[in-house]
Amino acid sequence: MNNTLLSNNNSALRVRHLGLTDYSNTWRQMSDFTNQRQRDTVDELWLLEHQPVFTFGQAGKPEHLLDPHSIPVVKSDRGGQVTYHGPGQLIAYPLISLQGLHLGVRGFVDRIEQCLIKTLADFAIEAERRQGAPGVYVKNAKIAALGLRLRHGYTFHGLSLNVAMDLTPFQWINPCGYAGLAVTQIADLIEQSPPNVAAVSTVLSRHFCQLFDYIPVSDD
Repeated sequence: MNNTLLSNNNSALRVRHLGLTDYSNTWRQMSDFTNQRQRDTVDELWLLEHQPVFTFGQAGKPEHLLDPHSIPVVKSDRGGQVTYHGPGQLIAYPLISLQGLHLGVRGFVDRIEQCLIKTLADFAIEAERRQGAPGVYVKNAKIAALGLRLRHGYTFHGLSLNVAMDLTPFQWINPCGYAGLAVTQIADLIEQSPPNVAAVSTVLSRHFCQLFDYIPVSDD
């Protein structure tokens, strides 16, 4: 695990690089973190990959899971419908106090989407939002999904960005509840060798800190 400590308006953000993790274990850990945090608890950003899993949000409808094959299915407490996570996809979980950022939920989501757009621009990929459909798109294909949860003013769960993965399991669901929605990834949109998840996570965390006005500080 590689941790970096950053500060924002005299508070701090700890960036954790967790590697490849089990979804249910990570969900439990971030839920525990959120339940136990105090007013002076340092905000965190977890960057990782998940082992293959289909996850349902609170609004998830069973009919959007067409065929799970042998992939585990987990019903979580995040927002949104059904999605797929697997190796080669960057997951980012911001465990953030919205009060500390002086932001509402809509403003927070807008900045998260802008963070993704800026990250993709660094790889010469032009991405955009779509009205009424959270996430980030390249032309008509979804490349990043959002599924957040707010508890007592603190955010958890977060976003996924497809980097260089097997996209086949997306054919076994209606991604985010949309039948026939095309899904893409960085590896299919650039001519050079695709970056790995670690490289993309470094770019994303840099833009995250810039957009939310975090400044690096020492960890002492």
